Amino acid sequence: MRITVLYFAVFKEKLGRDEEALELTAGAKVSDAIAALAERHAPIAKLAGRFRVAVNQEFAPEDHALADGDELALIPPVAGGSDRHVLLSAAPLSLDRCVAAVGGPGMGGIVTFTGMVRRHSRGVTVERLEYEAYGSMALREMTRLCDEIEAEIPGVRLAVEHRTGTLQIGDLAVVIAAAAPHRAEAFTACRAMIDRLKDRVPIWKKEFSDDGTEWVGLGP
Repeated sequence: MRITVLYFAVFKEKLGRDEEALELTAGAKVSDAIAALAERHAPIAKLAGRFRVAVNQEFAPEDHALADGDELALIPPVAGGSDRHVLLSAAPLSLDRCVAAVGGPGMGGIVTFTGMVRRHSRGVTVERLEYEAYGSMALREMTRLCDEIEAEIPGVRLAVEHRTGTLQIGDLAVVIAAAAPHRAEAFTACRAMIDRLKDRVPIWKKEFSDDGTEWVGLGP
């Protein structure tokens, strides 16, 4: 059978491609695909155990059975719904849009988070950042996080925007608004959103500094 393998961030850079076809025997699993790719590409072998895999835009375990025509994506570690405000954009973000999307007469408090590019990070002087995303999956995961947190904290409403592309010092990288009838729930939801987004959404950050370049979380 034949599947399509997608590469992002550090994988795309080191392999010099964003996708390739892979032939596997019938009944092969994700682990078989990773083994074949690691044998073919040294960077994949080097990062074994440090990335996750998505099959058809859903995270999948190693024992997941593959089928002909599947799309398999290697997801390096990360350093929407019809009425949901979830945005992934190369254009400047708007906190006002997020606040407007969650506000309403039943909401007693709105808590926001704004993440921006800072000059100094981990002991180096930053020149700029580049964000890359697995677009369709990132939007799906951000929407899923909103649904998940809203289900955990009744009455909460969330909205989020995240940048892609090249960002300069002071540019906004992510904005989040969380509204709730009471402030405690709004604070909890906003923090949960940024923490889970950084852990689960396939968006990667490459840092350009006076010390060189680095995919944050993986090293140069």
